[in-house]
Amino acid sequence: MKKKYIYIIIIMLTVAYLAAFGRIAGNNFINFDDPGYITENYNVQSGFNLQNIKWASAAVVAGNWHPLTMISHTLDWSLFKDNAGGHHLVSLLLHIGSVIFLFLFLNKTTNSLWPSAFAAALFALHPLRVESVAWASERKDVLSMFFGMASIYAYAFYAESSKLSHYFICLTLFIMALMSKPMLVTLPFLLLLLDYWPLERWQRALSAPAEGRFKLAGRLVWEKTPFFILTIASSIITFWAQNKKGSVSSEEILPFVTRLANAIFSYMAYLGKTFWPVDLAVFYPYDFFLPLWKVLISGIILILITAAVLYYIKKLPFLFTGWLWYLGTLIPVIGLVQVGKQAMADRYTYLPSVGIAVMLSWSIPLLFPRKDIRKKILFPTAIAFLILLSFLTWHQCGYWKNDFELYSHTLRVTKNNYLAHRGLGVYFYTEGKIEKAIYHYDKAIFITPDFVEAYDNRGNAYADLGQYQRAIEDYNQAIRLKPEDADAYNNRGTTYIELGQYQQAIEDYNKVIRLKPNYIAYYNRGNGYSSLGQYQLAIEDYNQAIRLKPDYAEAYNNRAVVSFNQKDIIYGCLNAKKACELGICDTLKKVSAAGFCL
Repeated sequence: MKKKYIYIIIIMLTVAYLAAFGRIAGNNFINFDDPGYITENYNVQSGFNLQNIKWASAAVVAGNWHPLTMISHTLDWSLFKDNAGGHHLVSLLLHIGSVIFLFLFLNKTTNSLWPSAFAAALFALHPLRVESVAWASERKDVLSMFFGMASIYAYAFYAESSKLSHYFICLTLFIMALMSKPMLVTLPFLLLLLDYWPLERWQRALSAPAEGRFKLAGRLVWEKTPFFILTIASSIITFWAQNKKGSVSSEEILPFVTRLANAIFSYMAYLGKTFWPVDLAVFYPYDFFLPLWKVLISGIILILITAAVLYYIKKLPFLFTGWLWYLGTLIPVIGLVQVGKQAMADRYTYLPSVGIAVMLSWSIPLLFPRKDIRKKILFPTAIAFLILLSFLTWHQCGYWKNDFELYSHTLRVTKNNYLAHRGLGVYFYTEGKIEKAIYHYDKAIFITPDFVEAYDNRGNAYADLGQYQRAIEDYNQAIRLKPEDADAYNNRGTTYIELGQYQQAIEDYNKVIRLKPNYIAYYNRGNGYSSLGQYQLAIEDYNQAIRLKPDYAEAYNNRAVVSFNQKDIIYGCLNAKKACELGICDTLKKVSAAGFCL
């Protein structure tokens, strides 16, 4: 009978998740990280093949090494192309899979069906999950969580039987989780925690006869050694990748005392949003001047909760496991080592929130000792609460529909949000509303005068208006702030082309190719050489652009034009026909009208 209930609960939970998150199938990509990961990532778009797998195994994207995540994006693009809904639905399915593994683990190890179901539902249906599920770039979150929860479920079988096959399955799934996102580096600590509750392996080891006690306890630690080695390796790689991108804040920029204060406050802020999930935003600006009273109150509350949990550790062990799960799994992203410019992020609660769900699911029933009262009051109240959470989650998913909805909402619920202004600026720019775009770029720069990307974007807007000198001034400022800003050099080079300053443009493209070699830079430099009449150099650059992007229609077209300028009719016709096959037929029509390429 219990097995039947398990299947019914899984089906009901799946239906609830689809209802709460299903509207993301109609959402678009957004201009925050999605271009780098998906919509402007040629490697992802070039198909699922051996070459791309090799690329993913070594690539550092957005300051992260996560090959399985990039492979999953590549598979998605192969299936759905630029249909964002397909990408979102895959993320939702991974989220559902994670929750099912969590439910199965809790039920197997505690033999408590309904608390396990409520914990899984509370975790999965909470509005704080929306960022991880509805943001295409956060595939790394749901993918790593999927493998992480599967690893924990496999660990339950190993703890039960000590079979090496179960152990290696658990270890393999952990490796896959790390290759999706390094957030799961805390899993070895979680396994030790789960050995206390619900697995009770520590209790059995410490209650054994004295001669075998240390051997059994030592085994619990020793069997985690491969996991800890992988954790250390993943942490080193992650720090290297983030530091390479320049995402790690230095002591000079962000003193440790400031980071510590933000970390203490963030622990409480995440708890606050767990119990009152309103004003959720894609980006929370860093507050460099947190009031001391907020930090002190947060610290005192954290200490009091920890003291209470330790006091009841034997009587209520689930509180100990749940609280340390929450505190411990937040450590990699709590900001003691600051990566990025956010003070906190909803997505960072994805794994830690399981601990809070466990605490609530096993402690609330204790308030209703009588079984009949639980059925009459607790069960319908829990259902009503989960329905409310589902509605809030459904509503929050709507803010991720597109850039305009997302950033407009973010500006309403946060203050001085320069990233949201920049995001709206990019949205209006792509819509052709240049003046509105400049307004938001101005706002972003006013709030954060060293915002490199905003200068780049505003320069592009001025260039589109034909205000080339103002555009160059913005690119110059971006380069002053970030001397290795390849995008600024590329954009400035394009502006120099418009001004007829071809040699200066080529010098900028040379810097781009040195900093960030890509097909666009070679194509642009080829245009510069072509404008100077240096046709052979132009063809060499177009060749390189096409090697990097074999379906680059513009490069074929321009290579055709240069070939005709060199009187190489045959090669010119071949390139013109190829460009036409790929969608650009202007050159082919012109030369055909003149009697060529018939």
